Amino acid sequence: MGPSCDFTVSLINEEVVTSVLPMQERWLPLSNLDLLLPPLNVGVFFCYKNCTKTNFGSMVRSLKKGLAQALVSYYALAGEVVVNSIGEPELLCNNRGVNFVEAVADIELQCLNFYNPDHTFQGKLVPEKKHGVLAVQATWLKCGGVVVACTFDHRIADAYSANMFLVSWAEMARPIKPASTLNSPPCFRRSLLSPRRRSIHPSIDNMYIPISNISPPPSITTDATVILSRIYYVMAEDLHFMQSLATNNGTAKRTKLESFSAFLWKMVARAASIEKNGKRVIAKMGIVVDGRKCLSLSNCGDNKGKNELMGCYFGNVLSIPFGEKPVDELVEKPLWWVADEVHEFLATAATEEHFLGLIDWVEAHRPVPGLARIYCGGSDEGPTFVVSSGQRFPQEKVDFGWGKAVFGSYHFPWDGEAGYVMPMPSPVRNGDWVVYMHLEEGLLEIIECEAAHVFKPLTWDYLTKWDGDHLSQLGVPNPVPVN
Repeated sequence: MGPSCDFTVSLINEEVVTSVLPMQERWLPLSNLDLLLPPLNVGVFFCYKNCTKTNFGSMVRSLKKGLAQALVSYYALAGEVVVNSIGEPELLCNNRGVNFVEAVADIELQCLNFYNPDHTFQGKLVPEKKHGVLAVQATWLKCGGVVVACTFDHRIADAYSANMFLVSWAEMARPIKPASTLNSPPCFRRSLLSPRRRSIHPSIDNMYIPISNISPPPSITTDATVILSRIYYVMAEDLHFMQSLATNNGTAKRTKLESFSAFLWKMVARAASIEKNGKRVIAKMGIVVDGRKCLSLSNCGDNKGKNELMGCYFGNVLSIPFGEKPVDELVEKPLWWVADEVHEFLATAATEEHFLGLIDWVEAHRPVPGLARIYCGGSDEGPTFVVSSGQRFPQEKVDFGWGKAVFGSYHFPWDGEAGYVMPMPSPVRNGDWVVYMHLEEGLLEIIECEAAHVFKPLTWDYLTKWDGDHLSQLGVPNPVPVN
């Protein structure tokens, strides 16, 4: 039986899980970097094979018990976002709890269409967050498999923070919790990101803009713009080949993320040049940079434990530098040239001074919110997308006591016109990547046609029966040269 999107999910129970310990109500301000995020929700899900040693009821009890214990340290996730007197969001940590849904689905795990998460997971297996900061859903499948999914408020947690919580939750849910393996508690010290009120480098204005200066407002998808989510896998050999082509003689070796992003930028440009029928357009690509390492040695009070503090900081510590080039230039130039461009714009944000300056920039414009410029502009200007590295995705560590997940992924089908791409390590653990892509339908169709040798639809067979054979042949000329 092939993959299917046609199945029914039935709700069997819904309740609110609160911290196992009583909590005193407190206010937690959002940091200046949190304030750069609009109200967006991000989903994440994990799929587990048939668990013969336990039943769904006991699994749900473990999940709820572990969640209640994890919320003692991760109390922010049990709160709710409210608007303060100057119109800015703040977090009220009142232990309102986390909405927890139990459901059953009339489909087997092996029949899920992993390639098409919009129809398989969105609104079915990944919960819609209606209240609070976090929503959870556990779904029992016909085969005895289970899908555990969460939806987070992005203003409260970036992917790094969500990963911390997921690992801690799984540790708390397991019957045996060796003390040596337990994560450090999260750090909510907003003083780590306090502004300095110094001069701000002009490069910040090239990356961010106050929303009051945006005219027209940031575009939202229309009926004419169809954006779809797809999940692919990319073979390790293809990644190494990209990396070799992305490294020009005499230059430093480009990372896999730089090389992959450069290749994807070329592919999107190629697709746009076909779709626009020769019209000169610009292709924009941003890459999310995590600033924790940049800030670990600064702005943290005394010198003791600075690395540890930023290493367990819970919140958003992100910036989105980007590049923009005419599509014909991206198509014609060799991959190493495009990779050099990627490396150059990434380098502008991967510094301590950039993140300190960004904190100051937000302070200078408050209470007017800011927005990354990569999200400004309409589809008539050309394709725009953001790559966010998911290489820290903790799939192997999210074991609630019944084994490791056979597959997990983020799911971020937001309403803006900018695309979103998240490459993650493959659960096969062979150096492959799993890539979640949220792009315009027309672009995806062309990319799938012209780069089918690289982007392969994710299937159950790949997840469970992969034998190491490389089905694509890198030596065969490709429809779109990556030269």
